[in-house]
Amino acid sequence: MSTPKAECENLMNTALPFSEQMLQKHGEFFPYGAALKENGEIASVAGYDGRELLPSSDIIRLLKQGFAKGAKSGEYKATALVYDVKVTLPSSGKKSNAIAVSLNHRENYSVVVFFTYQLNKGQLTFGEVFAQKGEADVFPSK
Repeated sequence: MSTPKAECENLMNTALPFSEQMLQKHGEFFPYGAALKENGEIASVAGYDGRELLPSSDIIRLLKQGFAKGAKSGEYKATALVYDVKVTLPSSGKKSNAIAVSLNHRENYSVVVFFTYQLNKGQLTFGEVFAQKGEADVFPSK
């Protein structure tokens, strides 16, 4: 039997490569998501409201709404929201770009994992990886 942490890590490892590809090809990426369905299938999730150029904050809001709906209906066991962010490194206090992966599981597991990176002439180099407690804002509290 898989633990919520293991299921979320598997979901993250499936979702993460797309952001790496987009950073290397385009130097940026729009927020996107993935969801672990009840049957074990992983689905890619995107947010769109008809506008051509959505701000990242609007895409994140749409994704969270979709995740919450899928969680409430019992369709999703776990969700991963992937977005680009600036973070302060816990080790040095310096600022860095990072890929953030907000993971939520119906079994009261919520964490955000940050993969710091530098992008230089299309070359993506990862640095410090750290995590913090998530907002637990997808699945209803038990």
